[in-house]
Amino acid sequence: MTAVSMVLTLAVVVMWLGQAMPKSVALVVGLGLDGGWLATLAYERRLAAQGDHSTPVTVVGWVFGAAATGVLVTHALMADKDSIGAWLAVSWLPLAAKALWLVHGLWERTALTPDALDAIQGIQQEARDEAAVARARLRSDAATEETRLTAVTQAGARVAHVQAKTAEALAEAWSTLEKARQGEDTGRALTSVTSRVTPDVTPRWELPVWGPSEAVPALESGPALTDEALDVLVDEIRHSEVPALSYREMAARFRTAGHSASEVRLRAAWKRVA
Repeated sequence: MTAVSMVLTLAVVVMWLGQAMPKSVALVVGLGLDGGWLATLAYERRLAAQGDHSTPVTVVGWVFGAAATGVLVTHALMADKDSIGAWLAVSWLPLAAKALWLVHGLWERTALTPDALDAIQGIQQEARDEAAVARARLRSDAATEETRLTAVTQAGARVAHVQAKTAEALAEAWSTLEKARQGEDTGRALTSVTSRVTPDVTPRWELPVWGPSEAVPALESGPALTDEALDVLVDEIRHSEVPALSYREMAARFRTAGHSASEVRLRAAWKRVA
């Protein structure tokens, strides 16, 4: 686009100024315009390659581009009506070429080396792999949990079914026993084998107990030792031998003798007497 803009600018300058001056002079003027524009463009590209930037050079380059565009627009307006549209259509090429060079400079500033691009691609691929593995793990965990819940539900249903059948069987057996107890013939047959407590009185045969049984009350422990009594016992056991026993030996003999006290109280008594 830069080359086309330079050719068009040179042709317009030669055609435009060739009528008022020799074409050689017009050619020099056109080449000077294009040469100045190309020189500023080359210098700006050199600075960009060195990582530098010059605002005056950029401004001068835009001035040359605007001048070339102005020449093309002026020529288009002065041309015949049939060719005005064609010349106006190409008059924007110098500014467009300058804008493309600017975009290319921005692209060069953000360009990365092949090693950096490979590293970025590797990082992105690793992230995609980790995401895929995480999704697979979540799906597997969900499937495992679903299978476990299904198995637990089925097992619970089987247990409930067995319990229901057992309860039904027990209820039938209990009903049979109740009918046997209520029946006159079976009642006399069952009571005939029971021992008589009172003469001429037949004890009634009762059904066995079917239900929750009462818990056996725990044996009551002896009264807890007072601190004074506990201190006396600890002191006696401690001084039962010479030299005095250690706490571990005293505690073992204390419990072997059948006494009871919590570890906290026993250690506190030891500290008091020792």
